[in-house]
Amino acid sequence: MNEPVVIVGAGLAGLRAAALLQSNGISCRVLEARDRIGGRVLSMEAQDMPELGKFDLGPTWFWPDHEPVITNLVKELGLSTTEQYTSGEMLYEQSKTGPIQRHVLPEGAVERSVRLAGGIQSLIDAIASTLPSGTIELNTRVTAIQLDDQVTIEAEELTGKKKSIHAGAVILALPPRIIAERIDFSPSLPDGILASMKDKRTWMAGQAKAVAIYDRPFWREDGLSGQVTSWSGPLQEIHDASPETGYGALFGFFGIPAKIRQELGEEHLHYLVIDQLTRLFGPSAEKPMAFLYKDWAGDPQTAVEQDLPPLTSFPDYGLPAGISSWGKRVIFAGTETAPGHGGHLEGALLSAERAASVLMKLVDENKL
Repeated sequence: MNEPVVIVGAGLAGLRAAALLQSNGISCRVLEARDRIGGRVLSMEAQDMPELGKFDLGPTWFWPDHEPVITNLVKELGLSTTEQYTSGEMLYEQSKTGPIQRHVLPEGAVERSVRLAGGIQSLIDAIASTLPSGTIELNTRVTAIQLDDQVTIEAEELTGKKKSIHAGAVILALPPRIIAERIDFSPSLPDGILASMKDKRTWMAGQAKAVAIYDRPFWREDGLSGQVTSWSGPLQEIHDASPETGYGALFGFFGIPAKIRQELGEEHLHYLVIDQLTRLFGPSAEKPMAFLYKDWAGDPQTAVEQDLPPLTSFPDYGLPAGISSWGKRVIFAGTETAPGHGGHLEGALLSAERAASVLMKLVDENKL
């Protein structure tokens, strides 16, 4: 294959696919519309307070007892992990004025999950560090893909500069709905494939997440795990996100629909979250050292209009229906196309392995 493989999307799936191909001698270019790598992985520091550490505003956990791909990769890369803190009682809140219930979950009721020291971004950075310099091109948005004797990719840089890239093949490591809405194909994708792509709801696209950071995990002193289920909100699910540096942190997912969040605005949501945490955990929660917020529904590289209603269960993901009828030079990756664990980091890695395997087989058979 004379031309490189172009991978669209520098999230976990795209970067892992690039690393697998590069390790097998297949050159790659990774194009990313954002100004950073990671996609929906986002580990942030509090402004002007890097000593507090990084906190995940995207995926937070993986489950080593039944997710072997990410577990083995984390070990291979030598990354440090910390078990999710679940000791103590959890809280149930049915209304803002009613009593807050405390419950001890039966032993084994909470499945063991782990976080990465430094956030999930440390996994992204570790994979990216294995790629040759210059492999990843940020601020480069793919607008069109033409398939004839070769693959031609049209892209636009942040400056407005446009460029054409010839590729031996392309791996699309983006949410299928983003692909269907943002990229023009020539020849056009069959209606069945487009419909299947539009039907794949983007995991996390309707969600928003907040993190409140404190000088210590004070709730543990009261015998609490930090875990909360709330029917009054604004956060409907809360967990301990404390790093191992001595600081404390609580994070939660919003139950407020995306359109209402946008109407309320970040400042008012900040107030509502702190009011809820104070109601649940007492006066010590009233003045966090820092507050982080991310609304994925407002991220144009993640969500389209149809994604605003949040998912309440894991969809049945997999490859877009009928994709084999459109040629072998366009390969799909991403957690929404995974054969299993769709929506999880594990699913993203499984999709990357499958995409890389398909491409390497075509190279071995001289079909590319």
